[in-house]
Amino acid sequence: MFPANFEYIRSHSVDEAMAAMQQHGSEARILAGGQSLIPAMRYRLARPAVLVDINPIKELSYLHEKDGFLIIGATTRDAALEFDKNILARYSLITAVSRVVADPIVRHMGTVVGSICHNDPSGDWTATALASRATMVVRGANGTREISIDEFLVDSFTTAIEEGEMALEVRIPIPDAHTQGSYQKIERKVGDYATCAAAVQLSMNADGTIRQAGIAITAVGPIAMRVTEAEKMLVGQRPSLDLIKAAASEAPKIASPNPDQRGSAEYKSDMARVLVGRGIKESLQRLGVSA
Repeated sequence: MFPANFEYIRSHSVDEAMAAMQQHGSEARILAGGQSLIPAMRYRLARPAVLVDINPIKELSYLHEKDGFLIIGATTRDAALEFDKNILARYSLITAVSRVVADPIVRHMGTVVGSICHNDPSGDWTATALASRATMVVRGANGTREISIDEFLVDSFTTAIEEGEMALEVRIPIPDAHTQGSYQKIERKVGDYATCAAAVQLSMNADGTIRQAGIAITAVGPIAMRVTEAEKMLVGQRPSLDLIKAAASEAPKIASPNPDQRGSAEYKSDMARVLVGRGIKESLQRLGVSA
C-alpha cells in the first residue's frame, strides 16, 4: 500500500519549519527520523496532508551537557547516544536502552525526540524519559515552553504538543556519581516491539539509603507509565530483597496490557513485576550496593 497524497516541505531552519507548521496547523506533521511515521503513512494509519522535513536543520542535531542537563536535539539519532563516550561512561540507563531500541538500521535513522513525540505504547525512550525525569522543550507561535515528561505523555500516540508547535529537544538531568540505572526488556526477536520493558534509575545517599528512584514500565498500557508507588516505597529506605520484591509488586497494579501474539495480559503484567525487580537489582549492583 502507498501513502495518501501529501505535500512535502523541506525546511532548512527552525523558523522555516515553524512557519510551515503554523500555516498548515493540524494537517502538518514533522518528519525527523521517520522510522515510525513513514510506516504508519504507508498503511494509511497516519494521513498528514503536509510533511515538514526537519532533517536539513543542522542546528537541531546536538548532544551536549549544559546547566545540569544532558540536552538532545530534535534531529539527533539514537546511534549518537549509543556510541558517545560520555554517555557510555556516565549514563548507565541511557546506555542500556540505546542498545536495544529496534535494530541498528533503525537506530541510525530514528531520533530520540521523535520517538518520545510519537509516544508509541511500546516505546523505549518514553519509559526512559520517565525514569530519568526528563523535560521536553517545544516551540510555538508564542515562544518556547518546557513540559515535564509526565505532563507531555498524554495518551497513545498523543502528547501535549499543541497545533502549530514542534519539539526542539529533550533535557535529561545529569546523573551524579551516586546514580545508576538499568533497562530491562523482553522481545520475541531483535527489532520487535517490546513484550514488556522497565526503566529504573536509583540515586543513593551517603548513609546507604535511597535518595531518589525513577521507575517506569512500557508495553503494558496505553502509554509508558511511572510506577509511582514503587518509587515512594524505595525513597529513604535501605535496600533489601523484601523491599525490592514489594516495590516490584506495584508494577502489575497499574499495568493494563492487551493480549496478543506476544503474550497474554496476565503474562505481560507479571513480566512488569519481574523486570522492575531486575532493574532495581541491577541498578543497585552498579552502585556497589548489596540487597
